[in-house]
Amino acid sequence: MYAVEVRDHIMIAHSFPSPLFGPAQGVHGATFTVDAAFFAADIDEHGLVVDIGLAIEALAEVLEPLRYKNLDDSPEFKGIFTTTEFLSGHIFHEMAAKVRSGALKDAGRVKRLRITLHESHLARGWFEAEI
Repeated sequence: MYAVEVRDHIMIAHSFPSPLFGPAQGVHGATFTVDAAFFAADIDEHGLVVDIGLAIEALAEVLEPLRYKNLDDSPEFKGIFTTTEFLSGHIFHEMAAKVRSGALKDAGRVKRLRITLHESHLARGWFEAEI
């Protein structure tokens, strides 16, 4: 399996209104490094899984609605704990739609996608699945 991975980041604010989250119950900020890995069984005639430039552009477009936002204010996330795990799944589904739409011009080679959110040097979470 071949793979190409690109990276970006987002800064968001959110809260987790449950005693389970201790001090994170209150509004706090988070900066996530976001990796998107595209997997294919083969490469094209130019030796590519996907064009890295197109992958970087697609990831930036998917992340743009989240940048510098308080996710608590977003109707889309009302009543949802926007944890690292949840956000990795959300970004996965948005990026998978980009891949399916042909935005990466991969000719259907990309069969699997992994979105990893790094909370810090100590913790990360991801969502990975077939497209």
